[in-house]
Formats: sequence, structure tokens, C-alpha cells
Amino acid sequence: MADGQATDGLLGLLERHAFELRRYLLAHGAGEAADDLMQELRLRILTAPTRPVAAPLGYLYRAATNLMIDHRRSRVQAQERDHHWSDASDRGAASIDPAPPADRVLEGRQRAELVRARLAELPQRARAILLRHRLDGVSQREIAREYGVSQSTVESDLRAAYRWLDALRHEMDEEKPR
Repeated sequence: MADGQATDGLLGLLERHAFELRRYLLAHGAGEAADDLMQELRLRILTAPTRPVAAPLGYLYRAATNLMIDHRRSRVQAQERDHHWSDASDRGAASIDPAPPADRVLEGRQRAELVRARLAELPQRARAILLRHRLDGVSQREIAREYGVSQSTVESDLRAAYRWLDALRHEMDEEKPR
């Protein structure tokens, strides 16, 4: 038998027995992968070096069995890998302290203290409006009513306070060692 005839013969035999081979794969646990394994079997026949086969149907069943074994092996390895990965990532997540490092806490406290001390530089009404709006969450309209000023005055005081805060932030960033 010539090389091309061996491949054509196996491929033709595969096509004639495709239903039985697919059923064989399903019976041995291929499940949804049965069609993929059949396609893989076709590809192996097309790409394998051709030579005469003494028992072609037995050869196809053995090749299908080998594909099924490879499929199970890779599925088990993937599950183990996923299990080990999730264990490792769970342990890693548990070992991470959610609290910021001590130096960051200290730096934050120092910056907050500096801001508190420097708030005295703001005009009293602008400071009070800023704190009432940002810390207490009171609306601008309600603040205007409380202070007996227009809402545009509250907005103007907030803009001035925000400009001051922005300047203070830039100043603190420039002082911070890199």
C-alpha cells in the first residue's frame, strides 16, 4: 500500500466508523469533549507519518483511547493546578495585612495635623462652610440658610477653600522626600 493510500484508507475508515468511535469515546467518559477528540483523531491521521497498518480499526480505537487518556490527564492536571493556585492565592491574601504600613500611618497623621493647624489661615466663614459641607455632608443650600447668606456666597467660599487646599497639597508634596 502506498503512503497516501494508508492515510486515505484510515481516514475513510474513520469516516465510516465515526458514529461508533464517538459512542466509544462517550462511553469512556469523554462527555462534551467527544467531538473535539474525534477532530483530534482526524488531525492525527492526516499529520501522522503514513505506513501500512495491520489492523486499521483496532488502530483507530487505540488512537481514540490514547486521546481519551491524554484528555483525562490534562483535565486532572488542570484541576490540580487550579486547586494549588487557589490555595496559594488564598494563603497569600490571608497573609497580607490590610492595615497600611506604620510609616504611612505616621505620615498621614502628620499631614492631617498640619492641615488642621493650617486651617486657621482660612477666613472663619470659609473654614466653617468647608467643614460643614465636606465633613458633615450638609448641602450648600442648607449651609446658605444656616449662615444667612446666598448660595452663590457659599459656592464662592468653597471655591476659595478648595484653592487653598490645593495650594497646601502642592506645598506638602514639594516638601515630601522622594
